[in-house]
This record gives sequence, structure tokens and C-alpha cells, in this order.
Amino acid sequence: MAEWAAITPEDRDWTGVIDDGCAECGFVPQRADATGGRLRATVPVWRDVLTRPDATRRPAPTVWSPVEYACHVRDTCRIFRGRLALMLDEDDPVFPNWDQDATAVEDDYFHQSPARVAGELAAQAESTAAAFDAVTPAQWARPGRRSNGSVFTVRRFAVYFLHDVVHHVHDVTRPTTPR
Repeated sequence: MAEWAAITPEDRDWTGVIDDGCAECGFVPQRADATGGRLRATVPVWRDVLTRPDATRRPAPTVWSPVEYACHVRDTCRIFRGRLALMLDEDDPVFPNWDQDATAVEDDYFHQSPARVAGELAAQAESTAAAFDAVTPAQWARPGRRSNGSVFTVRRFAVYFLHDVVHHVHDVTRPTTPR
């Protein structure tokens, strides 16, 4: 395994992908009620990536390895499922802040087992897909907001979440060095 190096925290505002998609990864926003199926479709890709011999290797010292990206996606599923529950149960909740970069260091993503992460990611993705599948037509318009003030409806939140997963699939499957 390569030496661990700190990753510069991401500070880009990704909310634009909700309406415009993402030219970098090819993400195209679709119906929010397709989120569960689209999320499930990423699981076999993650399983394949995490069996590669390079699953624990960073393509560059400050770019996450496939297992680190998978840990992030696993945790993103869990965090966003909790935020979805807040949106469905409370009126216009503010989401607790989540420092994903601190989590990567604190939970030592770099040294996690690819096989274990593959199973955990699959379980979290299935639970999150089921949660999005259970959203009723009247619930898609329910609001919630991040601590920085960004406002989402469940519909827009679903698209934002799915982009994160799809973008990281792109990061670990493209033939060139990820960003």
C-alpha cells in the first residue's frame, strides 16, 4: 500500500449539478423517483472496482484510492439517508454538519479492507435506495437545508445525492488519473 498523505479538503459547490448535470462525469439529472434504481446499479461497479489489485493504491499521493472513495460513498449513503428521514419527519430541518474530509481521516479510510467496504457499501446503498423508493408523491416537495443555508426539496436532494455517487464511480473507473 502506498504511503498515506493528507488530501486537500474539497470546497467546490456541487449544487449546480442538480439542474445542469456534470460535464466532468457525464451525470445527467433524471427523475428523482429513479434514484433507488440508479443507486443500486452502481453497486456491481463498486464490487468490481474493490476486487482490483490497485483498490488500495492512490493514483497520486493526494488523490483518494478506490477504497477511500468507496468508504466515502458508503458513508454518504448513510448520512443522506438520515437527512432524507429528517426531511420526511420534520418541517424544513437543518442538517447536522458533516465534515467528510475529517471523517476520512478519523475513520482511516486509507487502511480499510476493500472486501469489507464492498459489503458495507452494498448494504448502505440498498437501505438508502429503499428509503428513496418509499418517498410518496406528496413528499418530493418537502424542504430541508444544509448548515450553510443551501435549500433542497427531497426531489432536488435526491438528484444531488445521486450525482455524488455517480461522480465517484467515474473517479474510480476512468482510465486517466482522477482529480
